[in-house]
Amino acid sequence: MRAVQQQVDVEVRGGHPTGLSWNGQAYPVQAVLDWWRSGGRWWLGEAPRDCYLVQAGNLTAELHREDTQEGRWWLARVQD
Repeated sequence: MRAVQQQVDVEVRGGHPTGLSWNGQAYPVQAVLDWWRSGGRWWLGEAPRDCYLVQAGNLTAELHREDTQEGRWWLARVQD
């Protein structure tokens, strides 16, 4: 997988991602392949986060949601 680290817009239903927008294109999430919780890089002041590996069309992506009031979503990595 290739690192991306870009903030993205993510649609959520039932607490899980159902779609994302990246580079001007919408990707509906067909499946959540894996889910885990990460403590974040605490030594850099990062908040804990929920991480999802999703299949969204032809895109396999790792999404992270920060555990903060803003709840920002990041596209961490994509399948090469």
